[in-house]
Amino acid sequence: MSFLIPAAYAEVAAPAAAAAAAAPDYMSFVFLAGFLVIFYLMIWRPQAKRAKEHKSLMGNLQKGDEVVTSGGIAGKINKVTDDFVVIEVSDTVELKIQKAAIAATLPKGTLKAI
Repeated sequence: MSFLIPAAYAEVAAPAAAAAAAAPDYMSFVFLAGFLVIFYLMIWRPQAKRAKEHKSLMGNLQKGDEVVTSGGIAGKINKVTDDFVVIEVSDTVELKIQKAAIAATLPKGTLKAI
């Protein structure tokens, strides 16, 4: 492919390319470290924090809590087992859902106010 590059350009560009290639090698490590720090602070750390809060929520569920599922169903907990929760949606309707599907707990009396 060198036959496409004029000889005059090759003579001028060669010293500039050699000077650019002589940049310090530690700069690539600085950029890599900076990228890893940004990745940690913006993605991994907040996700780990949310997972820890959700795990704490799962462990603290008890009968009588008012909850909202990830599907948007609001109800009151009637029974708690290891993996499932029975939620009373109305006086005659109870739903059995997985604990992991619970998105949040509501303050007491919220369901009556809705």
